[in-house]
Amino acid sequence: MIENKLDKFDVAVIGGGPAGMIAAGRAAELGARVVLLEKNSSLGKKLLITGKGRCNITQAEFDDKEIIKKFGRNGKFLFSSLANFGPEEVIAFFESRRVPTKIERGGRVFPVSDKAQDVLYILQKYLEKNKVEIIYNAQVAGFDVSPEVSGKKIVSVSLAEQGYISPEKQALTPIRRIYADKFILCTGGKSYPTTGSTGDGYQWAKDLGHTIITLAPALVPVKTKELWVKDLQGLSLKNVAINVIQNNKKQDSRFGEMLFTHFGLTGPIVLDLSKKIGELAQQGEVSIAIDLKPALSYDQLDARLQKDFKENSNKDFINYLPELLPQKMIATISSLLGIDPRKKINLVTKDERKKIIELLKNLRLTYDGTTGYSQAIITSGGVDIREVDSKTMQSRKIENLFLAGEILNLDGPTGGYNLQVCWSTGYAAGTYVSQ
Repeated sequence: MIENKLDKFDVAVIGGGPAGMIAAGRAAELGARVVLLEKNSSLGKKLLITGKGRCNITQAEFDDKEIIKKFGRNGKFLFSSLANFGPEEVIAFFESRRVPTKIERGGRVFPVSDKAQDVLYILQKYLEKNKVEIIYNAQVAGFDVSPEVSGKKIVSVSLAEQGYISPEKQALTPIRRIYADKFILCTGGKSYPTTGSTGDGYQWAKDLGHTIITLAPALVPVKTKELWVKDLQGLSLKNVAINVIQNNKKQDSRFGEMLFTHFGLTGPIVLDLSKKIGELAQQGEVSIAIDLKPALSYDQLDARLQKDFKENSNKDFINYLPELLPQKMIATISSLLGIDPRKKINLVTKDERKKIIELLKNLRLTYDGTTGYSQAIITSGGVDIREVDSKTMQSRKIENLFLAGEILNLDGPTGGYNLQVCWSTGYAAGTYVSQ
């Protein structure tokens, strides 16, 4: 073990993602001597791929109550942290540092440059300005905890040589120990493990006495049993509705944009429903019903078809379909309908017309799992927020431990909500850890 008196800090932050960087920068800004431990050779690896490389930094919903609703029953935990560092403060943070922002569809906020690298650069400069020491390739082996009269306290965090495993104990062999008065755990979740988010922090939090709510990939593409989706790969549909069906009852729904893939479905409304679908699937089969014409009721669509059929009576059925569907869907829908594509419109029967309506309003697919953590935007579950002070992010189990970001049991929809959690909780942890 290498002993070094210089390895003593006021605050040690574990994890160099958005929550860790904002926490470390804020703590140092307030005068603390801070070290940031990052397992990768660079910071913000996952941040760089958010928003398809454009970085959806926050959500332009400036009413905290509306944001909180998006997180369900756990949302109330965010009241205090959003009040102190919500979307407006995040936008001001970056714009005051010469990263102008813009608001796009759905309230998504992006840098005008459309470059996640610009966001990361500002965070790195924030750390540099406030003299945060960064240790890269820092593989955490564990925490040294000392029982105190008032409660357990972390004394130090042990670092191990990158990738070395002790054959005797099958544990990381410590080569360096970092001492600090306080520690902030910002290790993220399990999604996109290639970026370093491998879920290590959950086990450390559990070892330190915290309860871990069941983990699952969230905001994740879903797979379907039907093979015809392959023929529609790459087709994006806007202004459609998705209904989640189980036991012939609608369990949930969304309206917006979706995308077909070679294995199933993705896109904003699919990702937002993926967690609920996965939970329902544990109780039995789940169907995903796509409504291609959500603006029209069954009767309204029927009236439109009858009108169209009169006006196009001599057309072949296949030549009429482009008026109803994107070109890429025509062959697939025609096959699913089982109607002769060369059949004249005036020969389409009432039953066949009803079948067309049903398919347009209720295109069914059968859920067959998700693509897992490798493509999940976030992780559902995590450290039980009842064990964390919602104002300070201080652990109720370990006196000098704070937690922030995706490691907490908080997950919201797409659109910048989850990154906002990282900024808000990270900023709160950085603020109160310095007091």
